[in-house]
Amino acid sequence: MSRRRDDYENSRWMKFRKWVDGEIDPLDHGMEIKIPGSEDGGAETQDTGGAGGECGKAGTVRKDGGLAGKSGPDASPGSLLIREERGIRIFHRIYQVMSVLLCFSIIFVLLWTIAYLPVFGNAGNPDNNEVSARYIEKGLDETGAVNIVTGMILDYRAFDTFGESCVLFIASCCVFALLRIDAAGRDRQTAKRLEEANDRLFEPKNDIILQKCACVLVPLILVFGIYIVLNGHLSPGGGFSGGAVLGSGLILYLNAFGFQKTERFFTEKVYRRITLAALTFYCLAKSYSFYTGANGLESHIPLGTPGAILSSGLILPLNICVGLVVACTMYAFYTLFRKGGM
Repeated sequence: MSRRRDDYENSRWMKFRKWVDGEIDPLDHGMEIKIPGSEDGGAETQDTGGAGGECGKAGTVRKDGGLAGKSGPDASPGSLLIREERGIRIFHRIYQVMSVLLCFSIIFVLLWTIAYLPVFGNAGNPDNNEVSARYIEKGLDETGAVNIVTGMILDYRAFDTFGESCVLFIASCCVFALLRIDAAGRDRQTAKRLEEANDRLFEPKNDIILQKCACVLVPLILVFGIYIVLNGHLSPGGGFSGGAVLGSGLILYLNAFGFQKTERFFTEKVYRRITLAALTFYCLAKSYSFYTGANGLESHIPLGTPGAILSSGLILPLNICVGLVVACTMYAFYTLFRKGGM
């Protein structure tokens, strides 16, 4: 571990931080102001920014703004100010140079990567790759999914899809961490201001038109989203698109009936449990599938009859997991950005 300096409060970095935060005035830094009428011969000293009194000994400012006295050849407040301004200018200059170097480095790496791309029409190009041909020719027999795209992303590349689901979960956790305000440490004014800014106070109380439309549309939206999720291995759709539809249904219900009714069945605790259970099942299921496949073992997971709803092995439950994660993430983002919380 790095050792903290004993004079950290008087270091240049601490002074720079105070200057950036606006805690000290650089124009009065290290100076003392003499106020007429004090006990020591008509001059009362007031420190206006010296750290530990060291800079206060450097000199005083008369009523007319002139420098009254100094102690030491290098203790002039003007020299200290010039030295700090010079350091700040050097820092900005280095920052600009490093920014330009970073941009040129990224451009060089990208151009270098492009130079190594295969020539158009080469036999080794991705469009002539045998992997895509394997997906098309053997996908139905190996995955049991009629939808080749679903079989690819939830069987051949299932861990890639798991990473995307984890990205959604981590993004929602980051939004929670950034936008959540803990109750501890709030004063009365802060609590009152947050309560006035809370969007729950402006929710529609008796909007008959919105509520009647939601009563008709929300069940249809939820049923349609479930249909997209459950038929992702048979037709275009899947967990991502179906989860987006389910999330929009929850958001519509929230706008129509408010948090009080929505929290009867969907709270922050429910969100955490659903997301954690879905991601855990996804990880364990595909870990088992890939382990048995890599070692030539029988997984005992039936593929079923292609075209039937209960088919394609693990693709159907994985679609359900992805749909739940997407729906919960959409709803969480909406509730947090509207300042209502979950």
